Amino acid sequence: MIEALHFIRKAIIDRLTDSIVSNGIYVDVYNRVPSNATEPFIKVYSLQNNELDFNRDSFMLECITRIEVVTAFDSDSGGELQCNQIVSDVLKLVRTRSNGYFDLSSNGFNVYTSVLENTSYFEEDADDKTYFRAVIDLSNKVQQIDPTGGLQSELQNELQS
Repeated sequence: MIEALHFIRKAIIDRLTDSIVSNGIYVDVYNRVPSNATEPFIKVYSLQNNELDFNRDSFMLECITRIEVVTAFDSDSGGELQCNQIVSDVLKLVRTRSNGYFDLSSNGFNVYTSVLENTSYFEEDADDKTYFRAVIDLSNKVQQIDPTGGLQSELQNELQS
């Protein structure tokens, strides 16, 4: 069995990068947020990996990835609308039907479902800002397959030799 979460995380980051615009600017997408980041931004990270459908022919996994949208406003200004709008734009890109599933075939996986597990919203008051956050949990079920090319395919062929 091969770990699939990092391939899904990368696919999500690639799909969102330079694709989400808020107030006329691109929203930065991170796996690890740098100390100099400014809001709004999106953070994508792996949450959970579960094995499914125990059978002798293939490995099936449920991979849950968390996507956090963070916006902030000075004290009494702003609200959660910007956060809601960014979440909507994110979901349009990552929560798709079969023709829009992530193509992980070169990594040795076939994505066969994409489900929004939930979206939770939070408001946090700090001394200098009010933060509005949305936490999206996205579940993708994948089946391990023979890779279609690249390094993963070369490694699989070498192991089988």
